[in-house]
Amino acid sequence: MSRQIVSPTVEEYLEQIYRLEQEWGVARTGHIAEIVGVSLGTVTNTIEALKHQQLVTHEPYKGVKLTDAGLRIAVDVIRRHRLAERLLTDFLKLNWSSVHEHACRLEHAITDVLTKPLEKALGHPTSCPHGNPIPKACGGILEEASQSLIDLPEGGKGVVAKIVKENHEVLEYLLTINLVPGTPIEVVEKAPFNGPITLQINGRRRPISRTLASIVWVKQED
Repeated sequence: MSRQIVSPTVEEYLEQIYRLEQEWGVARTGHIAEIVGVSLGTVTNTIEALKHQQLVTHEPYKGVKLTDAGLRIAVDVIRRHRLAERLLTDFLKLNWSSVHEHACRLEHAITDVLTKPLEKALGHPTSCPHGNPIPKACGGILEEASQSLIDLPEGGKGVVAKIVKENHEVLEYLLTINLVPGTPIEVVEKAPFNGPITLQINGRRRPISRTLASIVWVKQED
């Protein structure tokens, strides 16, 4: 089935609302304005337009949520975005830490005609280079159970599954310490009073902040 055609601006809003809902359960207009890079007034006007199109619901002081129609579009954008990331890394050999920003532009240009051939050429990948699942054409999202590294206890072992926030500088740093999907890790120490977490990565001890640990998700080993 062909997707509903909407403007790149609408796609961008719905995608960011989806991401915020995944993280916080709801999207706040202030957060949307910060991410999209526009004024709060502009966000408010756009949200009202999306509400009129029945793509979102918005209750004052309770935030913004996607409707079923809005969710379908958002998941499709996420699908195209993550396929674009795979194209950029697997075929064009761009740096792992820089493809997210490029994919943000490419995702709006990938049409229904291109999506299936692209997926086939890529070998039907199940995740983006950062480990996040690529939605199926039907909109389904399948991924292995994982948890935030911050919740792993001292002595806990696991394998990095995904990086849930794809900021260029953060990804670049994670690459330098090899804290990337597929890497085995062990929590050596969790400092008290919200202090750093010391990891064992490839035989080396690496302290990282709890903020950084919260965006690295792992599959825990028994």
